[in-house]
Amino acid sequence: MNFEYFIAKRIVSAKEYKNSISSPIIKIAILSIVIGFVTMLISIASGVGLQNKIYQKVSAFNGDIIISNFDTNFSDDSQNPISTIQGFYPTFNSIKGIQHIQATASKGGVIRTANKFEGVVVKGVGKDYDWNYFNEFLIDGSLPDYSHLLTNKILISEYTSTRLNLKVGDKLNTFFFNSDNSKLPRSRSFEVSGIYNSGFNEFDEKFVIADIRHIQRLNKWSENEIGSYEVFVEEFSQIDQIGNEVYNEVGSFLDSQTIKEKYFSIFKWLELFDFNIILIIIIMIVVAGINMITALLVLILERTQMIGIIKALGSSNKSVRKIFIYNAMYVVGIGLFWGNLIGIGLLLIQKYFKLIKLDPAIYYVSEAPVYIAIDYILLLNVGTLIVCFSMLLIPSYIISKITPVRAIRFE
Repeated sequence: MNFEYFIAKRIVSAKEYKNSISSPIIKIAILSIVIGFVTMLISIASGVGLQNKIYQKVSAFNGDIIISNFDTNFSDDSQNPISTIQGFYPTFNSIKGIQHIQATASKGGVIRTANKFEGVVVKGVGKDYDWNYFNEFLIDGSLPDYSHLLTNKILISEYTSTRLNLKVGDKLNTFFFNSDNSKLPRSRSFEVSGIYNSGFNEFDEKFVIADIRHIQRLNKWSENEIGSYEVFVEEFSQIDQIGNEVYNEVGSFLDSQTIKEKYFSIFKWLELFDFNIILIIIIMIVVAGINMITALLVLILERTQMIGIIKALGSSNKSVRKIFIYNAMYVVGIGLFWGNLIGIGLLLIQKYFKLIKLDPAIYYVSEAPVYIAIDYILLLNVGTLIVCFSMLLIPSYIISKITPVRAIRFE
């Protein structure tokens, strides 16, 4: 083994192949591995990053699973209330994998200023509302506190603030139509506590966050009546399974729906990213593997005389093959080292400096998100090594066809 390692080290040393025929081929092979690995890293990080970001934004405004009255049809205007006296509220302990549940209610309204107006959906939330997502979305002011007395503080989007020329601290009137079909609208005076921007135009153009007690009073509900429940799961990959369990748990008088069902077209579009990522990985590995096979064949051809000498000294075909496979895997290792260094470096630059911008009207995000995790990076490295090693076994069999007599006379 020491003899084989010594020979392999001699083959791949810079002085040994710097001016040889195989030198440019090996450099091209290394470059192809670097480019291919960087492309694979970026495709996975950007694809998964975009999926996670969009999922988080849809979940922030809807929860992962929505529980409501059968008659509401999951609309944005709560008409028929449901009771907060439920076995699954305020904690959903009967089903594993549920992280949080919160009560909400929503009502359509019109914000009116001195010379402009805008239609919105006022989403009422209470003391159990999870503000973690909006901490990230908040761009001005502060998040309202609905855990104590009724307050008129609201959270509006940057889109709404721009359209109506509103800023933090401004007061505004919002008009609502009564649920009893009365012709006269009812109004509420609110004060802007903060301004958010989720980058998801479909939601930013619509939602205003307010105290749920305003919606209850407007609809003449009691404090134990709400519009719907929003359930958050611990792992999004289990949302379908948990969604079915929630549907069976809530009983026959309530209905439940996952956000994958409510926003079917968005999540169907996101599933296309999985196919694209797999396709890119296959293409890049095949290209890198072909280049490595070419480099190994050229290296074998160039070292034919050395192969003959080693065989004449008593080395077996298996031992000689190991030498060249060691050599090829060393080249793969160099490519992976620089591929990891460049790829992870580019991802970190995008993550912290956000150089690449996207159109939120198309991609639902304003900059290209990246997902960096050690698990998929290690898996990609190991997978590339295994595939390249497997592809290199085939051309290495050529060595067994080389005889010492002909190899030593080979020019």
